[in-house]
Amino acid sequence: MASPSGPKGSISYRDAGVDIDAGDDLVERIKPFAKMTRIPEVLADVGGFAGLCAVPKDVEDPVLVSGTDGVGTKLKVAFETGAHDTIGSDLVGMCVNDVITTGARPLFFLDYFGTGKLDVGTAERVVRGIAEACRESGCALLGGETAELPGMYAPGEYDLAGFAVGVVARSKIVDGKRVAAGDKVVGLRSSGLHSNGYSLARRVLFDEMKLAPGDKPAGLEGRTVGEALMAPTRLYARHVQAVLSAGVDVRAMSHITGGGLPGNLPRVLPDGLGVRLGARWKRPAILELVAERVEEHELRRVFNLGVGYVFVVTAEEEERTNEALRALGEEPIALGEIVAMPPETDFEARVVFP
Repeated sequence: MASPSGPKGSISYRDAGVDIDAGDDLVERIKPFAKMTRIPEVLADVGGFAGLCAVPKDVEDPVLVSGTDGVGTKLKVAFETGAHDTIGSDLVGMCVNDVITTGARPLFFLDYFGTGKLDVGTAERVVRGIAEACRESGCALLGGETAELPGMYAPGEYDLAGFAVGVVARSKIVDGKRVAAGDKVVGLRSSGLHSNGYSLARRVLFDEMKLAPGDKPAGLEGRTVGEALMAPTRLYARHVQAVLSAGVDVRAMSHITGGGLPGNLPRVLPDGLGVRLGARWKRPAILELVAERVEEHELRRVFNLGVGYVFVVTAEEEERTNEALRALGEEPIALGEIVAMPPETDFEARVVFP
């Protein structure tokens, strides 16, 4: 009886859906991207089993700081629009912006790219975006993993995950423990929704409002819906280094991601303290469009509202903080101040809107 599996050796890995040659091609294409992000501490090039990075010698009593994240369903918009050049920057931003809240300098970044069938051109565009964001943030693209998983993803789709490691001197860790009533809260603007709340935004814009990615509704300042949604997450590493290098005694920092201001600011505040917001700032046009179908309370607890990063400093240091940020071309927002609150105050209620 003939074997049900057919003649021995008749099926290749490529027949099963995995193209080894395409993976090797991608590795060769991304080596120059990694090279352009190299920092003095990197000890080996991309291509080995592991990345090697030394701890900087000028950091006294160094502490390593790590963070990991993805970009959520913003990927769905990338698939629909074909905008693969900046989604890698989103990935770096979501990880590195978390790590720097401790006062750490980002050292290196690793990425994971998983797909059903590897499109080398698309993957190259994504990794180029990762490398460019790493270079802007001052960290090395130390390595990563590309996985071709037939049957796991819809055709043309992929998934991303990122991993960032930074370093900070133990004596210079920013952890929020010294925050006190009367301290000032300074904000940096976001570029849009960054990489959070996209399940809600897509539901509102595409399902409820029946908009298409190529539509240009009034209020988006001439941009299409897709362009507004794909605005890349801002990278704040340079801003943090500028403020710290200016000698500002930063007491806390917060990256405003999923959960918005109410879900992120309290994470860096001691018990018994909250934030009273006093400023009003211009919100991103794409958020105002979403706001036509979403209640204000829900907007506040899902989206960043146009504020992507926050510093908490003493009242005496507020102007010096602003000067350091203005030197980078920023227009910092005087968001409000730290106030005393009953210790039993609910988490999100510790951020009081005007």
